[in-house]
Amino acid sequence: MRTARFTLDPAFTVGEVNPRLFGSFVEHLGRCVYTGIFEPGHPAADEDGIRTDVLDLVRELGVTAIRYPGGNFVSGYKWEDSVGPVEDRPRRLDLAWRTTESNRFGLSEYIAFLKKVGPQAEPMMAVNLGTRGVAEALELQEYANHPSGTALSDLRAEHGDKDPFGIRLWCLGNEMDGPWQTGHKTAEEYGRLAAETARAMRQIDPDLELVACGSSGQSMETFAAWEATVLQETYDLVDHISLHAYYEPHDGDVDSFLASAVDMESFIENVVATCDHVGARLKSKKKINLSFDEWNVWYMAKTQAEVSALDWPEAPRLLEDNYSVTDAVVFGSLLIALLRHADRVTVACLAQLVNVIAPIMTEPGGPAWRQTTFFPFAQASKYGRGEVLDVRVDSPTYETKKYGEADLLHATAVRAEDGSVTVFAVNRSRTESLPLDVALSGLDLSEVVEHSALADADPDARNTLAEPERVVPHAVDGTALGDGRLTAALEPLSWNVIRLR
Repeated sequence: MRTARFTLDPAFTVGEVNPRLFGSFVEHLGRCVYTGIFEPGHPAADEDGIRTDVLDLVRELGVTAIRYPGGNFVSGYKWEDSVGPVEDRPRRLDLAWRTTESNRFGLSEYIAFLKKVGPQAEPMMAVNLGTRGVAEALELQEYANHPSGTALSDLRAEHGDKDPFGIRLWCLGNEMDGPWQTGHKTAEEYGRLAAETARAMRQIDPDLELVACGSSGQSMETFAAWEATVLQETYDLVDHISLHAYYEPHDGDVDSFLASAVDMESFIENVVATCDHVGARLKSKKKINLSFDEWNVWYMAKTQAEVSALDWPEAPRLLEDNYSVTDAVVFGSLLIALLRHADRVTVACLAQLVNVIAPIMTEPGGPAWRQTTFFPFAQASKYGRGEVLDVRVDSPTYETKKYGEADLLHATAVRAEDGSVTVFAVNRSRTESLPLDVALSGLDLSEVVEHSALADADPDARNTLAEPERVVPHAVDGTALGDGRLTAALEPLSWNVIRLR
């Protein structure tokens, strides 16, 4: 096969990686919370009911901002139900997922969970703009963030949380363009409500960071027009606009599935263009950044039938996709897409964290284990900190039904503060190894520290309760650095991390 090539030069960069790019998402959906992160009585549970085996994996995964409590769930959420003595909290119907919410895990427990994860885990709180509005958002903000001396801040202290939660990053609703959303609105209706909410929240704290709802996908009929209308109302009041995207193979078309990041990069670039067009029209020098606060591989086709069959159970098994090597390679490519746009994508949340389309799985009363998708995320979070170098590949291509001609190589590179460089690369070929040649210009690098690959002779191999370590990254031999060039061979259908210093 023809060699894939690109050049790395520190004079040509994309931008600095915001740590929030490695965020995740905890929604009250299925077993993400209950028997996921929270299971009182489990052998590994701490005094607060948090599973310490899951905590260990969350730390290893390297997640930063954790979005909460939804998702579709938030559009019926009454935050008051989730605070105070657990025995006094009401049970409610959750219209989004046809389940019953016990509220045993709520706002205080979420903040306590973040503290256990560590200082890198930042809260990202969504307010309900589906069935509620400005007043309720302000009440939640006062309860969560005001130090003391008001009814709601003192109530928080009464509930055992003397110190304010210090939530800086807030989502103004969720997927309000979607007809499936409780309280779905037109762009005009939502834009006005988001602007009113943002303006009021900033009266309490001008320094909050706010995320307006963008389109729930590039395929939405209202895409781009929605963003333009919402931003016309909110441009000077918000900092980010959201993007959501999920990918799965359709009709057995694996080749198109492997090129899913082509769509993700197009989505990002189109939203950036729309934001900048509105900014130009408003004669504003401000740049709106992007919060890609839901992304993943998700086998959505089966979800509707699963949800429709429910009769209001509590924390059922829902959306528990078991990911293959093929899924993990696509997943890694989506991470590369986010890094390649780090100049404008400043927040991203892998949906979700545990059990529900998640990198971490648990069994009630039993073990927790890593899915195949765990490894690309953990490696990107660990080694993808620094400045993204501008990577423009010259690659062999292949034909896809959905996206036309696509490169077999998808790659990016990040230069750390100490001058070391990590190359992240995916080979989309299902059958052939891909030779790689990288010219290094202006980089003081002399050693290949590691070349790790996630690949398997069986592209459908996956980790399960019975075989939790069936798929793990392995070392690749033969990768070399010399005479200003990096040479390597990327295995068929593989996610690769090449570390240089």
